[in-house]
Amino acid sequence: MRSWERALAVLEALCERGQAAGHGWTLDAELLPPHQQQVNALESQGLVELAGREDRAELSVLEGRPVRWAARPTSYGHDTLAYGCSRPRAEPPHGREESDRQAVELIPSQMAALRVFVGLTGQLRVAPAEGLAEQVRAASCDHGIKRWRLYLTEEQMGSVAYGLWLHRMTGSAAEANRFAREYGVEHSPARASDNPSEGGAAARGGAGVGGQG
Repeated sequence: MRSWERALAVLEALCERGQAAGHGWTLDAELLPPHQQQVNALESQGLVELAGREDRAELSVLEGRPVRWAARPTSYGHDTLAYGCSRPRAEPPHGREESDRQAVELIPSQMAALRVFVGLTGQLRVAPAEGLAEQVRAASCDHGIKRWRLYLTEEQMGSVAYGLWLHRMTGSAAEANRFAREYGVEHSPARASDNPSEGGAAARGGAGVGGQG
């Protein structure tokens, strides 16, 4: 389980137990010491509030026993949990879709360029491929290797190549060159049709890629 998944699990447990108790707090007897340590780490991030002396005294009266530790999510913690539970995530394709899609991993600069590209939908003559914007929004990041993962159709692959070509033409060729090397897809105006949105925007094969990699 990744760190952000552990954080959401802890926040969810605090919310559920606090609501069940009626007073909003999760008490020391309800969490094991390792979980309390995770809560302490979230407290340092402003996601969790630890009970002070007065709150512990009130809880001790309610519980009829000494309460030495209690925690509850802050407003930021509640919002983090709500966002984390609602955030779209890219999932591996299943069934017949699997053969039509390819797992693609993009470095941060490629992902940043792609976000600009799909953000210009409505302004571009050659629009991003259908469904590409949704894939970008749902992409998940593996922070260990600093890669964003998407599952793309062949048409979407060509559209990514076109977006990275636009990025190349306005500054940096490294992102397009890397995509061509790793996935064999590049945009080439010389090979594209007059209307690239009809399928001529990109070609397989990374040979002859210009610029700096």
